[in-house]
Amino acid sequence: MTTPFTPRQWSSRFAFLMAAIGSAVGLGNVWRFPYLAGENGGGAFILIYAATTLAIALPILISEIMLGRMGKQSPINAMRALIARHKAARIWMLIGWGGVAGAFIVLSYYSVIGGWALKYIELALTGAFSGETEAAAANHFTNFVADSGALMIWQTLFLALTVGIVAAGVTGGIERAVVLLMPLLFILLAAMAIYATTMPGFGAAMKFMFAFDFSEVTPDTVLAAIGQGFFSVSIALGAMMTYGAYLDEDVSIGMSAIVIALADTVVAVLAGIAIFPLVFSYGLEPSSGPGLTFITLPIAFGTIGNGAVIGGAFFILLSVAAVTSAISLLEPIVAWIEEGVRLSRKWLAVIVGAAAWVAGLGTVFSFNRWADFHPMARFGVMEKMTVFDVLDFTTANLIMPTVGLLIALFAGWVLSGPVVEAALGAGGKAWFPWWRFALRFIAPLGVVSIFAANVLM
Repeated sequence: MTTPFTPRQWSSRFAFLMAAIGSAVGLGNVWRFPYLAGENGGGAFILIYAATTLAIALPILISEIMLGRMGKQSPINAMRALIARHKAARIWMLIGWGGVAGAFIVLSYYSVIGGWALKYIELALTGAFSGETEAAAANHFTNFVADSGALMIWQTLFLALTVGIVAAGVTGGIERAVVLLMPLLFILLAAMAIYATTMPGFGAAMKFMFAFDFSEVTPDTVLAAIGQGFFSVSIALGAMMTYGAYLDEDVSIGMSAIVIALADTVVAVLAGIAIFPLVFSYGLEPSSGPGLTFITLPIAFGTIGNGAVIGGAFFILLSVAAVTSAISLLEPIVAWIEEGVRLSRKWLAVIVGAAAWVAGLGTVFSFNRWADFHPMARFGVMEKMTVFDVLDFTTANLIMPTVGLLIALFAGWVLSGPVVEAALGAGGKAWFPWWRFALRFIAPLGVVSIFAANVLM
């Protein structure tokens, strides 16, 4: 039995921005962007990243928030309403269904990685990294992920935090959390970046990250920049559409999207400034991925003065970034079910969280019991991928690019210019024709390039 949907709304533009920035800022900002910059020409990569984000990711981000505000509901029901209102084909429902499905899949494995960050807060604060060698750090991490019971405990704790915030509602839960947590994240990150300037490896780290080396720029560099911009601003997973549904009509979507993308980039750059001086000061390898965070950095934290405090602050920062992203993944699913089922939000959050926990066991076991299980091998594809690898590949390389492309095509070609102009409050604005051109032509080509690079090559 269904009940009438009661619209939710942010109490202020600031609350929306904190929630949206929290959604965009995640684990990848900390371990992926700085390394990509360093390996692809430093400042040259950052310039290319900024240009491609402006031309590809930003137009889609604006469109997703706009579609949410136009539909005023969860992604699935918002798209259903927009399709009916504008007499569009039902194929466009893939935007809503794909976004919500992608959010659930990502939440299932993201909660496991988020649990790692929580565990490492404990390890850092208790001095477990003291005197850590490279071999010891690697063993520490390997032994931890090999223990499925331990992973489930920390996965459960991470999901409990996420569920508790979403269960309390948009203003009472999500808004209160992000308004507290996001400023905390920026404060911790700024403090760590300032501390990093005192490290002996600061100069080498800055050269690694920011030297304008155009000799390192290749077509792969451009594709890496496009991919980083696309995935980093949290588009195509229903989060921005859901958050846009709660946005007041007098808030500028275009300006808000620019602030979100800029803040996301600033966090990524500050993370590099905070992290890489430690790495270079101790002659460590600035490798990408979880290894940088969970193996390389603990070595530095175990060597420097006040390493327990600095390491604890870092993993608190990482956990904040993970939680604010996770709540934006859970909210679209809870909002959709809440619109059609007579159950309290609290119970819905618990039920969806429990389902994500069960689905996340595939990721937990991918690092231990199922490490040699390759589910797609029998089909002759993704033969060496674990369950976790398959889930990550499916969302990053299939679902997200597809949904992102459909958002660009729907907002750029199905909705008329006057409708979009009115929805954005862009009447007479000089930027609107340029933005619409980028949305209709440049953004789709950019998303197709991501798909081609990651799947077809």
